[in-house]
Amino acid sequence: MTDARAATEARATTEARATTEARAARASQLGLRAKPTVESLGVDLSAQDWQRSGTGPGAIEVAVLGSDGAEWVLMRVCGDPAGRVLVYDRHEWECFLDGVRGGEFDSTAS
Repeated sequence: MTDARAATEARATTEARATTEARAARASQLGLRAKPTVESLGVDLSAQDWQRSGTGPGAIEVAVLGSDGAEWVLMRVCGDPAGRVLVYDRHEWECFLDGVRGGEFDSTAS
């Protein structure tokens, strides 16, 4: 990886974290419970039981985590150099799965 690419990825990660923190602060001001980040959940990613969609870079991995009485679904892309992990609540995940089962995303896969 080139230094320029590494710097760009680091900047993107920093900006994403700042955006997430700003949204959490705004939600708190409105009395809403913000969706947690991997960092705020205190998750050891290497200790999770990741289920993999396929082989090679670009495969999706999913892990289910229970924390503070809630269930969270963690999703990441294998080979992502930034190691980004998305966090979904159980309802969001079930809605996504319903869309997959209903063919909602079939046209985007072709």
